[in-house]
Amino acid sequence: MSSAPPAGAPLSRADTTVSPAVPAQPPGHIERGTPAFWRAVVALFASGFSTFSLLYFVQPLMPLFAHDFGLSAAASSLALSLSTALLAISMLAASAVSERLGRRTLMFASLLGSATLTTAMTLFPQWPALLTLRALMGITLSGLPAVAMAYVGEEMEPRAAGLAMGLYIGGSAIGGMSGRLLAGVIADGHGWRVAALVIGLIGFAGAVLFWRTLPASRHFKPRALDLAGALGSFRSHLRNPAMLRLFAQGFLLMGGFVAVYNYIGFRLLAPPFSLSHAVVGMVSVVYLAGIVSSAWMGDLAARLGHGRVMAAGVLLQLAGALLTLSDNLWLLVLGMAVLTFGFFGAHSICSSWVARAARQGRAQASSLYLFGYYCGSSLIGLGGGYALDLAGWNGFIGLVTVPLALAAANAILLARRAAAV
Repeated sequence: MSSAPPAGAPLSRADTTVSPAVPAQPPGHIERGTPAFWRAVVALFASGFSTFSLLYFVQPLMPLFAHDFGLSAAASSLALSLSTALLAISMLAASAVSERLGRRTLMFASLLGSATLTTAMTLFPQWPALLTLRALMGITLSGLPAVAMAYVGEEMEPRAAGLAMGLYIGGSAIGGMSGRLLAGVIADGHGWRVAALVIGLIGFAGAVLFWRTLPASRHFKPRALDLAGALGSFRSHLRNPAMLRLFAQGFLLMGGFVAVYNYIGFRLLAPPFSLSHAVVGMVSVVYLAGIVSSAWMGDLAARLGHGRVMAAGVLLQLAGALLTLSDNLWLLVLGMAVLTFGFFGAHSICSSWVARAARQGRAQASSLYLFGYYCGSSLIGLGGGYALDLAGWNGFIGLVTVPLALAAANAILLARRAAAV
């Protein structure tokens, strides 16, 4: 495969393919199954766990925010939407900063700062102050997701990268599950402030484990902050139709997924279910499906084709969303599990595809993918709240099916283009 063109150069046909293949890498990359590989996996798992615990523990608390502060469902979702919006924007700068400070240092500082801001929520219980802390946390968290993807792309040999990214996303899945579960159970008996304190302490523990286990970068070379170079990398990726399709896929996948999790608590607290906050938090156990699918589907894609397996994951996500229309609790929970299984499998494939397909400016490519990913979380997540307030759960799911149907069509297109290469 030819090397990437300089910024502004016309793209050849090879530059617009969607094949996830990468050129041969020099010796010294972390190989699958080695002690260094497993140390990296533990560290990446811990970072994914902590990041998503800190980011998403507020989801089951949204009905409490709405009650305590007199908010609508859409307004209560700002506790998450502001974080993901600032996270999306800040990651564009974080990728450039990591080129100077190093991947490992920035990721550790990101976890530490985010844990500090979460524990501070217990000291500022007013809604404007809480939103300010959550917005700042979006900025501090930005130093981890895009940089983690860049670390995997730089340090892992190709056969190890897909599994490592899948396990990182598996860590994010179990972190999201644990954060939601613990927050719901603790808040039911002790209030959301105590829940925030516990999640913050878990974030501190994850930061320490990450720092002690992640192998040092061997292929990273520090560079002075180069704004022109970073903008050139961004411009190059944004001119590549293949990369644009992958970035759009992240927007659609995440938007449809997070919207359902944002508001499922409102549905389960209301008739005909009328569950408690603790039981609603326990529904997050279905995140275990994401832990399985992220690693399994990521590995399966290497054998059956990235596009085809991702398309299957998106269709599962759509089917799961539709199952939540049922008034049968078991069918609804099954729908959440299917939604989660499909999303994490598709996201694992799409994110590793971006990291491997970027032949230059991997950090910038990863941050652009995650920019779209978290913009989907903010915009579709917030819009879903208005749909719920105006049209109930049926109208809300009607809105959610739009991005998921578009994601399914895009995945099928990606599969066909990859098969044609």
